[in-house]
Amino acid sequence: MELPRTVEGRFVRRENRFRITVDVDGRVESAHLPNSGRLSELLVPGRRCYLVPRSSPQRRTPYDLLLVDYDGVLVSVDARLPNPLFAEAVAAGRLAPFVGTTVVEREVRRGESRLDFRLGGPWGTCWVEVKSVTLVEGGLALFPDAPTKRGRRHLEDLAALAGEGYRAAAVFVVQRPDADAFAPNRRADPAFAQGLAEARASGVEVYAYRCRVTRRELSILDAVPVLT
Repeated sequence: MELPRTVEGRFVRRENRFRITVDVDGRVESAHLPNSGRLSELLVPGRRCYLVPRSSPQRRTPYDLLLVDYDGVLVSVDARLPNPLFAEAVAAGRLAPFVGTTVVEREVRRGESRLDFRLGGPWGTCWVEVKSVTLVEGGLALFPDAPTKRGRRHLEDLAALAGEGYRAAAVFVVQRPDADAFAPNRRADPAFAQGLAEARASGVEVYAYRCRVTRRELSILDAVPVLT
């Protein structure tokens, strides 16, 4: 996935869930933060970041935060990117568990929630929920970094579909290259960790992929082991 042109800045502070203050060439500016996670290890005052200029008259901020330089490791923090990144990789046949499938529908209503994808293939339908991961500790990618009732509900939906005989998968896209494995973050949300283990036991497939990140490109690099 080609990334838009960025300008360099320095993180100053987080104003609210989706808004931050940054320093761009000595100017204090506001930027949209397209991620509701805590990101406490990334959003540190003075840390170098890369911003996408935006000029729509409907916007309240002139930038979107895209990348954070975490001690030399570029981390993509835009939680909107894993879905198109996954779709791109599926279309290119680069994800072994999904080779031969095509995206039939996106943002599919299922019960009281929506799942990200309905895939079609020679063996039938596969339902997929994709999650964005930015937290890595000692090579271990962790999700979530804050409690997520919505995430637990998605796991329940996938488990129900698996119980009906469908393929169902939870896919965790780690938007950085320095992860050697993935695990649910029991410290942040023990209920999600339990839910993931139960979903996997019920037949839900669980995959995690780390990414190659540059200022110009974001792409899925390879799979990492899932520890539940």
